[in-house]
Amino acid sequence: MAADPVLKKAIILSRRKKYDAAIKMLEAEVFRYQDSFNYYYVLGTSCLYAGDFGGAFTYFNRAKNIKMRDPRTLLALAVLFLRRGETDKALDLYLDVQDLDPDNPTSRRALAIIRRHGGTESLETWLEKGKLISLYPPLPKAGLSFNPFPLALVLGAAALGTGVFLGMQRIPVEHRGGLDQSALEDEEEKNPVETEAGGSYQYILTGDQVISYYTNARKFFTQYRDEAAKRELNRLLESNASAAVKNKARLLMGYTVAPGFDTLKDRFSYEEVFKEPALYRDCYVLWRGTAANLENKPDKTSFDLLVGYDGRQVLEGIVPVELHFPAAIQGAAPLEVLGQIILLPGNARKFMLAGASVHQAPEY
Repeated sequence: MAADPVLKKAIILSRRKKYDAAIKMLEAEVFRYQDSFNYYYVLGTSCLYAGDFGGAFTYFNRAKNIKMRDPRTLLALAVLFLRRGETDKALDLYLDVQDLDPDNPTSRRALAIIRRHGGTESLETWLEKGKLISLYPPLPKAGLSFNPFPLALVLGAAALGTGVFLGMQRIPVEHRGGLDQSALEDEEEKNPVETEAGGSYQYILTGDQVISYYTNARKFFTQYRDEAAKRELNRLLESNASAAVKNKARLLMGYTVAPGFDTLKDRFSYEEVFKEPALYRDCYVLWRGTAANLENKPDKTSFDLLVGYDGRQVLEGIVPVELHFPAAIQGAAPLEVLGQIILLPGNARKFMLAGASVHQAPEY
């Protein structure tokens, strides 16, 4: 497949250290590449090498939302956390890279540096010497594809024969973190509901129902249907389930990952969410409509999404949306928003979307 001419040109500019020119060219094409991992990786890398660390963090986060297990993206985010002095977050990411690519030289070098300069002052001294660039992910090469896994790892996963697909990646179910940690103990299974009187619950469940909902959540989790799993877990968290079960539910919830346009498997309608918002707390939805009351700022964009009104016929509802990145949205044109449900205080029916990604066709 021929390399994309815009991305190829941006890569050439970056490799010639003309980072500002590459960034300017790419940012003008944001809607054309709204869901392109390659686009955000090239743009993030250009920002990183240009010293625009805020921009780099934004764009690498967007790349991670699209391909959550790409080692180079994780390396880039780890570098940015290390620069901030958030060593624990950087360490977690470097360990993730080692799981994905055990022979990755950058992650091994970074882990050795963290061990050697574990103290804050020691790390600051190391950073002041300008050595952080040695841990930067490589600038991409024009015309090369972006393979998120080392070849041996891809072949190894495919050879196992059992697993599920996450985008284009085949990952064995048993390798998904969180399953062992979230398993119920015998005592938790025997006493799955709250026994003490009192308490206000939205859902009153029997012990069998608690076990059934939790079993379903874990099943959905193994199928990478994280939003369906969250719905089951939220039901438990709003119920008379025991504190121990709720703690395991929160633990499992913490292992879910943000989807992209191409990996969101369960799509909840506005009507479903409006009927019982608490069930969809922190779930991702993909809704189509038009934008109203659009407000653009240098670091974020906000608007009201008129859900279902993209055809100018049926208005299902109005939902506030906040994007923590700038987006050149055209208010009159239909758009799709991938966002996370955030419940608003003071009204059980009110919620907003923390936007993760927006798609608006370029011809509009």
